This record gives sequence, structure tokens and C-alpha cells, in this order.
Amino acid sequence: MSMNDSIAAGLSKIRNAEKVSKVLCTIKPISKVLKQVLDILKEKRYLGEYEVIIDGKGDHIRVNLIGAINKCGVIKPRYAVTIDDYEKFEKRYLPAKDFGFLIVSTSQGMMTHYDAKEKKIGGRLIAYCY
Repeated sequence: MSMNDSIAAGLSKIRNAEKVSKVLCTIKPISKVLKQVLDILKEKRYLGEYEVIIDGKGDHIRVNLIGAINKCGVIKPRYAVTIDDYEKFEKRYLPAKDFGFLIVSTSQGMMTHYDAKEKKIGGRLIAYCY
């Protein structure tokens, strides 16, 4: 079975593991973008530590879950957003103002929509988490 979207598969595994109160989650396949998304989730304290395990069977990531995620998912299609559009997509994907965040891919790297607003840059929406 081939996976086209490793970000969607990874976030889905994390969301499902959180629902059944697991403390460990294994994500496979992995990508650089998925690692950047996990870095943001870890920085915002939605995830614990994670480690990349490289073996002969294919690389995978082992994530420690801390039970902080209510819902996370990927945004498809990957909408292009400007500074003025963030509020519209906040209303669409987040349950309340200042609750959760959107992950945006910008010319300056992956960041939350709060950081992108502060730097006054647009980008493409990748995921949401709350």
C-alpha cells in the first residue's frame, strides 16, 4: 500500500492514539515536513519527546503522547493565505478564538499562524491542532 500524504497519515495516527489514551505512537512513513510539524507540536507542548528510529525495515518515528491534543488534522487543499486571510481560516478550522493554532508553510519555514501574523507573512496552510 502506498501512502501519498505522510503528514495526514501521521496526524491521523496521533489523533487516534490520543482518543484511546495511549502514551506511545509509532508513525510510519516519515518525511521532513512531518518532522517539522512534530517540532511545532512539541514546541507548543501538545506532544512529548519523539525519536526517529532508523532500521532496515524503513524509518519510523516514536512519539510520546501527553494527552493534550483534542483534535489535529491536515488541511486539504493546501490553501494559499495572506495576512488578511488568517482570521477566516481560524474561524473555519479552530473551535474558538485563541484556542489552538494553524500550521503554515512560509518562505521562512514552517510556523504557527500566530508567528506568521507577527512577522506579517503569508504562506500555505498545512495543518491545524487544538
